[in-house]
Amino acid sequence: MNKKLLSLAVAAALTAPAAVMADATLYGKVHASLDYADVKNAYSTPTLEVDPNNPNRVINVVDGIDYNGWGMSSSGYIPGEGRASRLGVKGSEDLGGGLKAIYQIELGINLNDTNNNVLSNSDTISYRNTFVGLAGGWGTALMGRHDTPMKISTGKLDLFADTMADYNGTVGFRDLRADNAVAYISPSLSGFTLAAAIVPSGGATGAGLGLNPDESSIAGAYSIAGIYSNGPFYASVAYESLGNDHFNDAKTSLFNSNCPYTDPAQPAPGQAYDSYCDYQDSDANAWRIGLGLLDWNGFTLTAVYEDRDEFFSDSFEAFTDPSDAGNNYYLPGGAQSAQLWQIQAGYRFGNMMLKGMYGQAEYDADDFEVGSNYVLDAVTALEAEATYSGTTETWGVGFDYNFSKRTTAYVLYTEVDSDQEEFVKGASWSGFSLGMMHSF
Repeated sequence: MNKKLLSLAVAAALTAPAAVMADATLYGKVHASLDYADVKNAYSTPTLEVDPNNPNRVINVVDGIDYNGWGMSSSGYIPGEGRASRLGVKGSEDLGGGLKAIYQIELGINLNDTNNNVLSNSDTISYRNTFVGLAGGWGTALMGRHDTPMKISTGKLDLFADTMADYNGTVGFRDLRADNAVAYISPSLSGFTLAAAIVPSGGATGAGLGLNPDESSIAGAYSIAGIYSNGPFYASVAYESLGNDHFNDAKTSLFNSNCPYTDPAQPAPGQAYDSYCDYQDSDANAWRIGLGLLDWNGFTLTAVYEDRDEFFSDSFEAFTDPSDAGNNYYLPGGAQSAQLWQIQAGYRFGNMMLKGMYGQAEYDADDFEVGSNYVLDAVTALEAEATYSGTTETWGVGFDYNFSKRTTAYVLYTEVDSDQEEFVKGASWSGFSLGMMHSF
C-alpha cells in the first residue's frame, strides 16, 4: 500500500468514530469559589448534664470550638452546598416514526479538596444524572440515575444554586438524586408538564445502611411533580415519599420496634443504646410548592415552601450518660418534621444582576415515640425535642457579573442563624464567597 493510500486509511479510521457520534454533545461546567466562613461549634463534644432546675432530667450541653477562616468551594469546615462542576456527554439516535433513543453520562468533578487532605490530589469523581431512554411526542421515559421530580420542580427558582447560599445548604430544602430511577416526563401541554419517578432499590437502602430484605417494592421511594412554565410565569407542586424500609437495615427490620430495652414501664437507667432499636417505623414524606416570575423586564421573584415528615437524618449524636460514664445516649440525627420557606428577588441590568434571599425553617422533634424512630426511652425523647426543635433563619445578598452567556463571576454574603446552635455542630454560620463559573 503506498503512502497516500495509507494516509487515507488512517484518516478514515480516525474520522469514523466522529461520524458515529455526530449527534453526541460534550458539555460541562467548571465552578470554583474563594470562601470565608464563621461557623459556630464547628467542632464540638456534646455531653448530657443534670438539669439544675430538675434533678430528674438531663440536658444536652455542647462544648464547641468555632471556626473562622478561608477555604474553597465548600470544603473542610466551609459550609454550604458543593459547586457542582461537571463533565458530560449526551446525545440521541433517530429511530424513525418520531421516536428517538436518548442517553447521557454526566460526572461530578471536584476542583478542590473534598477529603480534608489538600495535598492528596485524590478527590473522587462522582456520577450525576446518567441514564438511557426513549423520547417521542408522548414524552420521555428513562432509566438510570436522575434528579427526582421534586428537585426538578424548583431548580429554576434558586438564584443562588450551587453556591454557598444555595437554598439546600441554607434553608435546608432536601433535593435528591436517585441512583435507581425509572422516570417519565410528559410533553409540554400549553406550558404544563408532569414528571414522575419510582425507585426500585433491590434491597438497598437510601441511608447507606446496607441491604434490607424488606425493601422489595418497585416503588419503595417515589416522586411526582406538576410544573407550569409559560413565559415569565412559573409554578410547581411536588410530592415525594421514601418508604420506611429505606431507613432500616436487615437487623433493625428483623427486630422491628420490639427491640431490646424499649419498654417505658421498665426503663434501664444507664443502659447503653442498642443498635437493634434503630428502627424507623414511618415513611419520610414531603411536599413542595414553587412560584416564580422569571426575568420579567429584568425582575425575578421566586418563592418555595416545603413541608416534610419523618425526614430526620440517619446519623446519630452520642452523648455521655452522666449516671454511667461507660454508656452513651444516642439521639436521632435531626428533627422529625420541618416546614421550610424562602423568597428570592433579583434584578438584571445589562450583564449584571443584583439578588437577595430570605428564608426560614421550623423544625419539630416533639413526637418521637419510645421504642421506634431511633428512640430508646422517655429521657432520650425529651433530649431529642430539646436538641432538634427550633427555628433557623437565613438571608443572603449577591452580585453577578456576566462576561458572556457562558462565563459568570459573582460575590455574595449569607447568614444562617439557628436556635439549635448550642446543640448541633455548625447549625449557625455566616460566609462570604467570591466565585467564577464557566459552562461549555
